[in-house]
Amino acid sequence: MEQNKSPAQVTMKDVADLAGVSTATVSRALMMPEKVSWQTKDRIEKAIKQTGYVPYALAKGQKQGESKILLAMALDITDPFFTDVMQGIQQTAADYGYIVLFLDNRQQPIEPISLSTILHQVNGVILLGANFPFERHDETNHPLPPMVMANEYLPELKLPTIHIDNLTAAFNAVNYLQRLGHRRIACISGPDHLHLSHYRRQGYVQALQRGGIAVEKCYITSGPLSFETGADALTQLMALPQPPSAIFCHSDIVAIGAISQAKKMGIRIPEQLSIVGFDDIALAQYVDPPLTTVAQPRYKIGRQAVLMLLELLQGSETKGGSVLLDSELIVRASTAKPHN
Repeated sequence: MEQNKSPAQVTMKDVADLAGVSTATVSRALMMPEKVSWQTKDRIEKAIKQTGYVPYALAKGQKQGESKILLAMALDITDPFFTDVMQGIQQTAADYGYIVLFLDNRQQPIEPISLSTILHQVNGVILLGANFPFERHDETNHPLPPMVMANEYLPELKLPTIHIDNLTAAFNAVNYLQRLGHRRIACISGPDHLHLSHYRRQGYVQALQRGGIAVEKCYITSGPLSFETGADALTQLMALPQPPSAIFCHSDIVAIGAISQAKKMGIRIPEQLSIVGFDDIALAQYVDPPLTTVAQPRYKIGRQAVLMLLELLQGSETKGGSVLLDSELIVRASTAKPHN
């Protein structure tokens, strides 16, 4: 590295070269230090001090006083799951002088002209899901701003992504029900257009197969991630000749809808039916009974998405791939051993 570089001119590559690591390792040390050995962190910290590197500096060519705006897009920003994710995005962006625009396109696709106008006003984009409302074939003439994806993973887009391992998280949740002694385990899945629905269904199926349990199609229903889906599916599943003793739901909203309907039908939870949710939204611990669920680090997903995007704006060489965050099964009172 040239010795006369000012801190603003120092790049992540300069730090990586001095520390003898890759730029990806430097990025990981800054974003997720717990994933890097202390020896490597020590070398990177010394290189940062020696070079004067300032993480997440403005993108090259940005004028002083120019607006710093990020765009976050979701199919439904009213979904309680996104509350903490958006808070993580907004607070982290504010820490680095950016404001965030949140765009909800659940009702209808954004008009291309309107979207193009918005994209020209923002520094970068966070996609809160695998929906990609942009035409990529004409990027040469109309380049898109830097983008990252959060929550879902779609390899073919080749975008840097922050998410959890949905398949493994679902597997662990269903395996927990098996360890309690449940054999008749149903699944209320999310809609097919959500990629996470496929991963969570795969986890459910693999857990049953690993436990030597046949996969029964009648035990698998799907629909929007809504209270109504949970309620309707519960009615359908409990009307089967052999109703399930446990249900794995793809979201807490679905699980809460199922619990509400079970109460209306006089089904005691967890004495007669165990229910597991997914996400650990705030309401999960206050529903009656409190919901056993897979906890996602929602605030951290939002925060890390912003940090990854700012690294791209800084000129990081990261072009794609995914970063997995940990999930955890939170056991509460909605699950118990089967009653028969």
